[in-house]
Amino acid sequence: MCGIAGFCSWGRENPAADAGSWEKNIRKMNERMKHRGPDASGIWASSDASVVLGHRRLSIIDLSENGAQPMVSHSGRYVIAYNGEIYNHKEIARKLLSEKKVAAFRGSSDTEVLLEAAEHYGVKEAVSLCRGMFAIALYDRKEKLLYLVRDRVGEKPLYYGFVRGSFVFASDLGSIAVLDGFEKQINEEVLDIYFTHGYIPAPYSIYRNIYKLRPGCILTIRAPFRKEGIGIEAYWSMKEAARKGQGNLFRGSRKEAADELERLLKRSIAGQMEADVPVGAFLSAGIDSSTVVALMQSLHAGRVRSFTIGMEDEKYNEAEAAREIAAHLGTEHTELYITEKDAKAVIPLLAEMFSEPFADSSQIPTYLVSRMTREHVTVSLSGDGGDELFCGYTSYVSTLRAWDRIRRIPGPIRYPAGKLLAALPGRSDDWRIRGKLLQARDACEVYQMSYETNPLNHRIARVRGRLPYYYTEYEADYLPEQNHNIMLMDMLMYHPDDILVKVDRAAMAVSLETRVPMLDKDVVEFAWSLPVEYERQGETGKLVLRDVLYRYVPKEMMDRPKKGFSIPVQKWLKEPSMRAWAESLIDRKLLCDQGLLDPEVVWGIWKDFQEKGVWRRQIWFILMFQEWMLKQYAV
Repeated sequence: MCGIAGFCSWGRENPAADAGSWEKNIRKMNERMKHRGPDASGIWASSDASVVLGHRRLSIIDLSENGAQPMVSHSGRYVIAYNGEIYNHKEIARKLLSEKKVAAFRGSSDTEVLLEAAEHYGVKEAVSLCRGMFAIALYDRKEKLLYLVRDRVGEKPLYYGFVRGSFVFASDLGSIAVLDGFEKQINEEVLDIYFTHGYIPAPYSIYRNIYKLRPGCILTIRAPFRKEGIGIEAYWSMKEAARKGQGNLFRGSRKEAADELERLLKRSIAGQMEADVPVGAFLSAGIDSSTVVALMQSLHAGRVRSFTIGMEDEKYNEAEAAREIAAHLGTEHTELYITEKDAKAVIPLLAEMFSEPFADSSQIPTYLVSRMTREHVTVSLSGDGGDELFCGYTSYVSTLRAWDRIRRIPGPIRYPAGKLLAALPGRSDDWRIRGKLLQARDACEVYQMSYETNPLNHRIARVRGRLPYYYTEYEADYLPEQNHNIMLMDMLMYHPDDILVKVDRAAMAVSLETRVPMLDKDVVEFAWSLPVEYERQGETGKLVLRDVLYRYVPKEMMDRPKKGFSIPVQKWLKEPSMRAWAESLIDRKLLCDQGLLDPEVVWGIWKDFQEKGVWRRQIWFILMFQEWMLKQYAV
């Protein structure tokens, strides 16, 4: 795992003033993301310094200098700075050698294989061959063409944009923010989405003129590296994978589906266990991580390392159940019980850790389990993806239940009734929400509206821009089955822009590489081919995944209520010290001086909570935004 950074035509707007400053700026970019790669730092610049690449290295495969980056291809034509892992790099290397594209490799790194594959097969074909997670900057010195590439699902981050007329990019948004002349202008139009969801989805970022490259895409920009020269194309599409899978459903029995899933997961996990450093896995008491650990242990001659954190509050503690699962599987298990003090101590670190406002409160336990895990291993496998790919979330059930009730009312009655109810003055927000839901056209709109309908969310920010994003742009009935439509909505936005961001940033903050076996291309594409009855029956989801797990762990050991990976934020904010911290962040004068949030709306939400016990997720969203603002603009 690493971090990449760079820029093109630095100092274009003022060449005299910026002469020679490129080296200082790339070093600042590298230093800002040292946590992503503490083992080494590298810089490459073209002869005229029109293209500069930076790299921070966390050594995982080929720990020698043969794996150092930025790396130049054998011919000298291409230069790469790359973050991630290509799990099938040995297979691609054998292909290159057998076809005599390469006489021999200098080392054993996946970077060299990726670089030579790009040169000999072309960038699009090369990344299509790769199974892995990656963010790539590749420069073609002959054509003076820069490629930026992001993995299929969005495991690795990649930001890009323009600063003072120069094209810039980085793994960490903070690495762009440290550039000379960067003005840190807030993209106020995106705040409405942030206060609805608690994160900022691709392609947007918190800053104007800075964007996230969407998963599965290749960006190209050619000298002289101006905005009009940018092109973006997809080399793989989650939507197309879902449509293809649902159009060609798996025809075998449920047992045969479990057999195939087990085979694919084992292949994925075997590839992801390869490293020249110690490897372990996160283990909660959930289906997903337990499946990953169970399959890891089945593939490993020794004892797999597994890691869990426990909490004092039994409502949130899964450590005892995880310990029982670990004992059954025979892993070398490590657990750490964290206190409320431990968890609260993480809050001041979050703004720098995430580089832009991010408010999934499970970021705190994710960081703590990553920190503990890093004391023992350098790589940890994670069970993320199971809920979205195998219909696990209870929200899918509640959404379809709500839609079933709504659609029973004839459209000619409910559409006008819904509009009237939503517009009636003097009604509570609950009534307006019901009015909006009555206007839904399908289950996807019900799911979107479950986030969007509360008008209070849209009044927090002063600027009420309505930028389009994946949920609002989703086509009705894109897939024939409604569960799969909702799952696809989550795989397009919630999973890459919340779940994967949380895991990547929290783990990288302690220089821990995380790998997600369920996001392997073949596993994802197979999951989309499953009929819904193999995934959910009634209230129970992830059926075929459970079928695989129950081959290794007794069903009765897993049949317990899921407690989730969360913290008692609501309880904390009632305590005097935390309440004082929160109220300092939403001080009326501070909000007025910043000019971004409406103080009356913010304090109305806060008073509803403190005086009436009305909890809204937006409270934590506001506090994380303000904490980030104060850290970002501290003098």
